[in-house]
Amino acid sequence: MTRSLTLMLLALLALGAPASAQDLVEEGRRAFMRNGCHGCHTVGTMGTPMATDLTRVGAKYRPEYLRRWLRDPSYLRPSAHMPTLELTEADVRALAAFLSAQQ
Repeated sequence: MTRSLTLMLLALLALGAPASAQDLVEEGRRAFMRNGCHGCHTVGTMGTPMATDLTRVGAKYRPEYLRRWLRDPSYLRPSAHMPTLELTEADVRALAAFLSAQQ
């Protein structure tokens, strides 16, 4: 492992960032609950079926698209019913990883 990669990994760990892709997906699951996404959406048996079922959303959309959507849904689809949420960049990354994993 190169010195710069090692330093970057240590910096991310020090900031409490997930250490692996699976950790990021798990943090995304927690963010899904913490930010109230489950109040409208379902993923498997988790959530409320008021809005789109996100169980297979990762098979349809790439992580980059999901990150952009989470930042500002109306930018991608002006008629979107989903509000723009006040999410941290860490939550956006984690939620996109979680949703991408939903195949």
